[in-house]
Amino acid sequence: MKLKKEDNVIVISGNFKGRTGKILKVFPKKNRIIIEGVNLRKRHTKPNQQNPQGGITEKEAPINASNVMILDPKSNEATRIGKKIIIDEKTSKKRSVRVSRKSGEMLA
Repeated sequence: MKLKKEDNVIVISGNFKGRTGKILKVFPKKNRIIIEGVNLRKRHTKPNQQNPQGGITEKEAPINASNVMILDPKSNEATRIGKKIIIDEKTSKKRSVRVSRKSGEMLA
């Protein structure tokens, strides 16, 4: 899976098409991700120590990772991800970084 936590993504298909948000959690084995403010579900909770009032809470549910694309940091549009090997100047070791296919800019 090429997506990581804290990446900014846009939903490209499904009920939430066009929405953008930050990835909160990644489930690589299930190929699902949780995005901030997308796919909200209501849950009825009993009163407890943390929430003495109880009531209905909203929580993000996971969606399939194939339904999202990462946002290009330069143009803020959907883009694919590539890999590039760069040589670190300090240690002179090779390391792999993720690169935006549209602008060629490195992703965090």
